[in-house]
Amino acid sequence: GKLPVLVGGTGLYIRTLLDGIAPVPEIDPAIRAAVRALPVAQAHAALRQEDPQAAARLAPADTTRVARALEVIRSTGRTIGEWQAHKSGGIADRIALSPLILLPPRPWLVERCDRRFVQMLDQGAVAEVEALLARGLDPDLPVMRAIGVPDIAAWLNGDSERDSMIERGQRATRQYAKRQYTWFAHQPPADWPRESRHIDDKIADELAIILQR
Repeated sequence: GKLPVLVGGTGLYIRTLLDGIAPVPEIDPAIRAAVRALPVAQAHAALRQEDPQAAARLAPADTTRVARALEVIRSTGRTIGEWQAHKSGGIADRIALSPLILLPPRPWLVERCDRRFVQMLDQGAVAEVEALLARGLDPDLPVMRAIGVPDIAAWLNGDSERDSMIERGQRATRQYAKRQYTWFAHQPPADWPRESRHIDDKIADELAIILQR
């Protein structure tokens, strides 16, 4: 009888939960290894030949998505667009959804982004990056490109000062928040309510009441 609340995540996570995911079969490991070994420019050039629609849609420097589209067409014989046209597993038609999009004033959001990165450093982020570096992981892996990881790694390796590391990490956090803000402002359905006020305890209580209606 309790109300489940889904908070945060990327737009892709929410879209997948509600609308489902493309049932792409498991990719052949040999094909995946070959595709992931290609420089992104070469992979995108191959994608233009094998899946022109995906190549036109994706940024040429988007390593992860270009590789995904290329490995799908090579492993399954169907384009990723064809798979995505037949999604399954979404729950939108089985729940009573009460959506709410928070779009607070940007200065408020920027200050919280900057403060959050410093808090991450104080709460173990440096030790986490040290552990990653100790494993000798490929710097192109997603975990090594996560927000703050390259900056902390450069500082640990003596390639930057702490203040510079913090500044770059905060900037990367703000840039990510800006992309998320833009996505949530424009991509979800127009009838999903938006809250643009400065979020404080009073407003949070108001929003909690709205979500329980």
